[in-house]
Amino acid sequence: MRPEALEAFRREVTENFKAPSDMTKERACREIGMRDANEIKFTSKDRALELWAERFKDEKGEEVAQANWRKTSFDGARGQICVVGLAINGADPVAFFEDDWEHPDAERNTIIRAFEYIADNYHPNSDRKPIFVGHNLAGFDLPFLFKRAIILRIKPPAIIPFGAKPWDDAVFDTMVRWCGTQDRISLDSLCAALGEQGKTQGFDGSQVADAVFDGKIGQVADYCCDDVAATRRAHLRMTFA
Repeated sequence: MRPEALEAFRREVTENFKAPSDMTKERACREIGMRDANEIKFTSKDRALELWAERFKDEKGEEVAQANWRKTSFDGARGQICVVGLAINGADPVAFFEDDWEHPDAERNTIIRAFEYIADNYHPNSDRKPIFVGHNLAGFDLPFLFKRAIILRIKPPAIIPFGAKPWDDAVFDTMVRWCGTQDRISLDSLCAALGEQGKTQGFDGSQVADAVFDGKIGQVADYCCDDVAATRRAHLRMTFA
């Protein structure tokens, strides 16, 4: 998430605080302390939600703003790439990042270096067609990276299969190959099913943003490389290699 974007969410909550979409009339009445059965009966749901918003605006406003802000980490239009991890064939995974990730050019430099690494390792005369491997690669990583490249005006190498469907020959999406397009499985769960070593113990994707904000981007880069290695182990098993 972009740190400067949080203020916008705080302003939005302050100006337009509402009860959660799944809030029921009964829950709203209970949480604002309404106990009289007749009062509850003759209070409309809209009014109950209004009263709830008035009661909890100050108390829960920051929580709502933070939750909405954190969702942008999955949005290529509003999020930010801090680390790109990848591996070519059997080489060790590498991570591209900038220690000063908040610098205005940090994201751009990170993506450019990753693109250059991919381009430098591609040999047009090779008989082998490049295959890009990842877990939820077609559904998330490639589209997110493509959007960031467009926004930052970075022309990617032509060999990266942006827009590829999960079943295209140019990609091997370990999640889709295992589950099909109607279900999901985490990379850790897939590795466990295959009897392979999973990702970094004691660290997961939900901790990445806070680790970056705490100045631990190097730890995130290590985690990213572990992620790449685990994906490769799953891919090798799934292709009987």
